[in-house]
Amino acid sequence: MLVSDGEQGMIGRFLDELDPVVFVFGALLTVGVIVAFFVDRSFVAGGIETVHGEMLSYMSWALLVIVFLVVVFLLYLIIGPWGKLKLGDTDPEYSFLSFFAMLYSAGFAAGVVFWGPTEGLFYYDDPNPLFGVEGGSSEAIPLAIQQTLFHWALPQLAVFTIMGIAIGYFAYNYDKVPLRASSALTPIIGKENLDGPVAKVVDILAVFATIGGVATSLGFIGSQFVSGLEYQWGLSFGDTGILLVVTTMTILFTISMVLGIDKGIRRLSNFNMGLFVVIMLATFILGPSMFLLLLGSQAIGGMISDFVAMSLYTGAGDGGTGWVESWTVFYWAWALSWSPFAGLFIARISKGRTIREVAFTGIVATSAATVPWFTFVGGTAVFLQDTGGADFSEVIAGEVGAEVSGFILFDALPLGAIFMVAFLVLVTTFFITSADSSTLAVSMMTTGGKESPSTINRVFWGVVLGLTAAILMILGGEGGAGALEQAVVITGAPFAIVCFLAMLSLIKNLSGTNGRVLLQEETVIVGSTERRSDDPTTTAEPGDDDD
Repeated sequence: MLVSDGEQGMIGRFLDELDPVVFVFGALLTVGVIVAFFVDRSFVAGGIETVHGEMLSYMSWALLVIVFLVVVFLLYLIIGPWGKLKLGDTDPEYSFLSFFAMLYSAGFAAGVVFWGPTEGLFYYDDPNPLFGVEGGSSEAIPLAIQQTLFHWALPQLAVFTIMGIAIGYFAYNYDKVPLRASSALTPIIGKENLDGPVAKVVDILAVFATIGGVATSLGFIGSQFVSGLEYQWGLSFGDTGILLVVTTMTILFTISMVLGIDKGIRRLSNFNMGLFVVIMLATFILGPSMFLLLLGSQAIGGMISDFVAMSLYTGAGDGGTGWVESWTVFYWAWALSWSPFAGLFIARISKGRTIREVAFTGIVATSAATVPWFTFVGGTAVFLQDTGGADFSEVIAGEVGAEVSGFILFDALPLGAIFMVAFLVLVTTFFITSADSSTLAVSMMTTGGKESPSTINRVFWGVVLGLTAAILMILGGEGGAGALEQAVVITGAPFAIVCFLAMLSLIKNLSGTNGRVLLQEETVIVGSTERRSDDPTTTAEPGDDDD
């Protein structure tokens, strides 16, 4: 079989750009999990459940504390002197609105669309024990939305943003620092060790966590799409139908990905945000508008006043440990499983922007879009359940999947059929933007940090991601998806340590190069304050960052 020069060039570029260790181990880990589930699903699921339980028992407090500290640090970057520093020395590549739309769409917007109509219902039925409110009562309504806003506003976004800033700052401001997850730890592991074993382990885990976390999310979104077709038009899909649906979506996001960020992801992200806003405002107008304004004001105020308590509440002593682990800790771990991909993508599109811009967009601007969505869409669902305008009892009881909630909600509103079609389109486009941006990030991880990986590399990881999402949907009916969600927690939780170290890396570097904030430059933190004549003078720049 003859191979054309063009094909040889594509294959040659693919082979030349690979980081073989990260690519091979990342691919083997991912494929290995898939094969293991088919060989002995129950044994693997039982093992994952055991490790998942042990990890939550010992690490839940650490996730809560670390995520809280990251949020505080990012708020400081927004208002503090370090925020003026730039990621690189060029002008931004994209307009602010396009930058915001890509960051939001590629980050966690698919999860926002999935959980928007349904999460508040669970907290309405079973509120956070911190508040001591009876489930299903009128007092539980604002607390349900408050808890939802807390889970989907600052903290989840913070772990993406800290990784994006750390990767981008060291990759764009120092020579020979590649654009990959391990680069966030440059001042700690040393620039000369970015090809060493510690960096390789971080990058391999980043690939594995990204595939697991994103594929689980895409499995949710795919199941929401299939459920919508069945709910509205009675179209029932077996395993073959699910494979066809996800294959079609995979083809679409692969095309978008191959077109590149400017032609593919940017344009689709802008469309996503437009349709997202239209559905949100239409729900507000056609729903209980005045009630939603009152509800939103109270929920936002409660989230702000209770933020520290909610962030550090572990349930110790009052039987709430299980609730916190099932919800808050799970969400933080799931977000952490996304953090290497989302952080890498944020770094890729943030070149030329200041740290303050990225931090502000990452946790404030995106929260400003998330808060009204959950208030209007989630608040309307809780209102309808409380007043009897719609029946979500089967969803709350777990008799049907959470993916059905959006269709029950929109069916209860005027113009419900139009709503549901628009919602299916939104589900599909967010699936595509989340998938193509995550595939681009994985391709970058497996090529040593190249900003524009080869088409073959991107298509390979696109197919792997699509197949994994399809398998999750098929296994979901037999409990397999739940086991893989637990696996996502297992792979995501260790990234709490990586995010914490990324924050320490920024503090170490920025305080060394741009002045300490709390202490004067000559302060001796440990040891004697006396200086011998032969002591070396201090330098403003860490040794491992010398160019």
